[in-house]
Amino acid sequence: MQGVRHFLLALQFFTRVPVTGRLAAWVGFSPTMLRSAAAHFPGVGWLVAGVACAVAAVLWHALPVGGQAPLAVAALSTVATVLLTGGFHEDGLADVADGLGGSQDRARALEIMKDSRIGAFGAMALVLGLVTKVALLAVLGTAGLAPLLAALLGAHVLSRWLPLLLPTLLPHVGDTARSKSKPLADQVSRGSLLCATLWCLPALLAVAWWQGPAFSVGASLAALLAAGWMFRLFRRRLQGFTGDCLGATQQVCEIAFYLGAALVLGRT
Repeated sequence: MQGVRHFLLALQFFTRVPVTGRLAAWVGFSPTMLRSAAAHFPGVGWLVAGVACAVAAVLWHALPVGGQAPLAVAALSTVATVLLTGGFHEDGLADVADGLGGSQDRARALEIMKDSRIGAFGAMALVLGLVTKVALLAVLGTAGLAPLLAALLGAHVLSRWLPLLLPTLLPHVGDTARSKSKPLADQVSRGSLLCATLWCLPALLAVAWWQGPAFSVGASLAALLAAGWMFRLFRRRLQGFTGDCLGATQQVCEIAFYLGAALVLGRT
């Protein structure tokens, strides 16, 4: 039951799914619980992927065949994920872009990232990120519904596992007094990483069974390379990570997974 509480806390923290009233009181909250809930972040990815896949499948069979149907399916399934998560990770991407694009000075960049207002760099990153995501999903959709659904499943789960590596490799450098990610400042335990991996592996194995090992491995490798690039960027520019960095990493890794999957399809 403790695992269920941790999963519901992760659901409450990273989605708009209502965990309120008596259920919220039963779940409870503490920094230690939130740290333990990190083990279930990829589990939240299963839910987000399930919603995206359901929307995509329904629209695929409801819209006219051919034409711009894959683009419409890609766009509306993305809208569904944003509504479900409240744009939580997209907001992190915009904040990181504003901070790192707005100043080369570490302290100033961190100060900009705390500003709730969106700037030019954040707006560009947000628009380009969403356009790239929709475009790649549309490309996958031109190959059929199955590759699109497989990519959605793998991307949403794996992209929520990879950011968990940041707290194990970098110190937390955000505003510790107000940061919601402060409970993750301490190293994520091996047990939590193991649990998160157990959430992740079935999704990647399902993608490999569904679309072939090359599809799963190629897309996963692209996401892993993206995570490594984000790690080097944060280490060099910030000497650590913030909660916004976790969200930005999730978005970049999700897009990279779609790109890797599309590249594999292009070679087959």
